[in-house]
Amino acid sequence: MTEVHLGRLVGVHPREVWPHEAHAFTPWLLGNVDVLSDLLGMDLELEIAEHPVGGFSLDLLGRDLSDESVVIVENQLEQSDHGHLGQILTYAAGTDPRTIVWITTGFRAEHRAALDWLNEHTDPDVRFFGVEIQVVKIGDSAPAPNFKLVAQPNDWEKRVKAVTTAASELAGRSKLYWEFWEQFLSHIAAEHPGWTRAKATTPNSWYDLPTGHGAIVYNISFTTTGLRVQLYFNSPKSEINEANFEQIAAQQELFESTLGESAEWDDKPGRKGAAIFVTSPFPSVDEVDQWPAMIDWIIEWLGRFRRAFEAVGGATAFR
Repeated sequence: MTEVHLGRLVGVHPREVWPHEAHAFTPWLLGNVDVLSDLLGMDLELEIAEHPVGGFSLDLLGRDLSDESVVIVENQLEQSDHGHLGQILTYAAGTDPRTIVWITTGFRAEHRAALDWLNEHTDPDVRFFGVEIQVVKIGDSAPAPNFKLVAQPNDWEKRVKAVTTAASELAGRSKLYWEFWEQFLSHIAAEHPGWTRAKATTPNSWYDLPTGHGAIVYNISFTTTGLRVQLYFNSPKSEINEANFEQIAAQQELFESTLGESAEWDDKPGRKGAAIFVTSPFPSVDEVDQWPAMIDWIIEWLGRFRRAFEAVGGATAFR
């Protein structure tokens, strides 16, 4: 019988890797956002270090690329304490985030309970995460981050509470959307994990995936005319949406030849957004037995839209 030699994981104190929180750890996290994105199951972009909030400085400010909502991150290279809990709430009041992340080397039981309480009692669209910093290595290998998620929102419970106040018909439809997007994300994770790190489902009739450009998304929607996939221009500034839409429209022949089919071009006159889309033969999420076919159709067309968008310049070519 062949003897198997295995290494042993050894813990490394985080301060051996990052001697200083502001000068070492925060810049590292800013440049390695994928570590936090993978842990949280979100498409994160961190943009600003030491962001001023009144007389204080927030460690990191960013956004969730799936919906452009604000994300704030506060770091500690030590155990959690009351001071940082207060700072997090102060920063949240000053930045109006949807996602709040507190990173420490260890959470005291009362602070972990505080995050659980906040997730239970705050607005259903606000999420508090607690992340513990762990670093490991095997033998003489380079140390590697092995962060641990110790507090997180119960999305299903919070979202169910959010829809129970709606009419019974809407609540039932919302549950179908929730389950459909859950299956859709499972297929994306298995077949195209590079398309998104998002894991959270939604009771909405639409779902966005990032293009890499903050004002343009790949959008899947159940509309009054049926299920569609579209390139959606969603900047809060209508002039930016108009300019980006026209830039692609000027290359319509190239876009559609790469797409493999003619698309609908909707500049939504008088409205803020704009869209380029195709519509499926599937009329409604109510046709549960058709969900596998719907998901296959979505994934195929998302692949086509991704190729077409890259053909006309991709994310870096637009405002």
